[in-house]
Amino acid sequence: MTDPAPNHPAAAPAGPGARKDPALRREIALRHAVAIYVSSVLGSGIFVVPGLAARIAGPASIVSWILLSLASYPFAYTFAKLSARKPESGGLYAFARDGFGPGAGTATAWLFVAWDVLGAPAATVAAASYLAYVYPLSRLGIFVVAAALMIAAFVVNYLGIRFSGRVQLATVAAIVVAIVVAVLAAAPTIRPSDYTPFLPSGVASIGTAAALIVWSFLGYENTSNVAEEFKDPQRDFHRSVVISVLLISGLYLAVAVVTVGTGAYLVGGGVTPFAVMLSDVFGTYGGAVVALLAVFVTFGTVNAYTAGMARVYYAAARDGVFPRALAKVDPRTGAPRNSLLFLIALILLSLVAFYVLNVDITSAFLMTSGAAILAYIIGSAAGIRLLRETGARRVLPWISLVVSVVLLPFIGTLVAASVAIAGLGLLASWGLSRRAKPAA
Repeated sequence: MTDPAPNHPAAAPAGPGARKDPALRREIALRHAVAIYVSSVLGSGIFVVPGLAARIAGPASIVSWILLSLASYPFAYTFAKLSARKPESGGLYAFARDGFGPGAGTATAWLFVAWDVLGAPAATVAAASYLAYVYPLSRLGIFVVAAALMIAAFVVNYLGIRFSGRVQLATVAAIVVAIVVAVLAAAPTIRPSDYTPFLPSGVASIGTAAALIVWSFLGYENTSNVAEEFKDPQRDFHRSVVISVLLISGLYLAVAVVTVGTGAYLVGGGVTPFAVMLSDVFGTYGGAVVALLAVFVTFGTVNAYTAGMARVYYAAARDGVFPRALAKVDPRTGAPRNSLLFLIALILLSLVAFYVLNVDITSAFLMTSGAAILAYIIGSAAGIRLLRETGARRVLPWISLVVSVVLLPFIGTLVAASVAIAGLGLLASWGLSRRAKPAA
């Protein structure tokens, strides 16, 4: 998951011929849209989630991936269309506010807080676990590496450093290459016996694995407005979403099949399936390369989401949901520095809590999915209210809503973490509004 730049170089016509040929320009715009959607969704989760899902449901986790792949199309269309309708920093927060008013926006903003303070530690601890697979790291060492990744992402954003669209696309290209290499290298070692028993943990485990897999399909809500670049938006916007969903789903399913078929999820708690597969094929060097790649990709993901989430907090503070101090922007760099400080403080506190409470990685990912699903329920409902689709596409926001509601119970009691964070945040926002009234 990354937060793409809205004006990527791929959007510009490539030379005089492109300027004269509308069809060529449309083709470039279509590629640009697909690149944005793919870069928004493919991220650090690919290195971890297939193994964790297989630990939950065994070979039946492949069914979970298929179900989420099918469900990702309504998600993708709904949130990409909402982004294209009114692009701004707030994302889902803005959709909820526009659809249902300030109260829904406030709730969604605090769900984003829960999403980030639970998700960033989960992602960085998982990346550090890849290093621990190859290099000797204690549990404390894993958490120190995780903290270093988050602090590095904070510093980059605090200084106002922006990675170009080419760097973002290079990150996605690295992920795709890693997937292709891992799948092709591990495919000959697949054993049919590893697919039996197919359903070792019962039918409910498919739902739990699917709720976890939601993590891997998050990101469409962060896409920028690319629809206006198309000559034929009604056709090409839809085509770009379909192509993106097919490409992403195909990559994920391929990884899920080899993760199960090689038994890679049975090693190391399922956190490092890529390292296991490539170590089996290429030896220690294979594991080391994929470990470093996992750290690189996770840094890119956390960096992008730190930037994106800080701007959500900025937008919410501008509306009075968060303290007004968070709405300040550095005049030189344009970075919302106070929002970044607020964010990194919460994330590091969360990381310490994960360490002290000994939160396992699967629970951490499920808690994050819980926050995301709650936000998606509100966002899908906003899509029903705000989008004016015709024909069969009118049902897509409804499907997105139904899928989100169905998945939520599979998070179980872990959803309480997100509800607690959002609930405390709502109380804090209510207190802020009460204090602000006399001044008005």
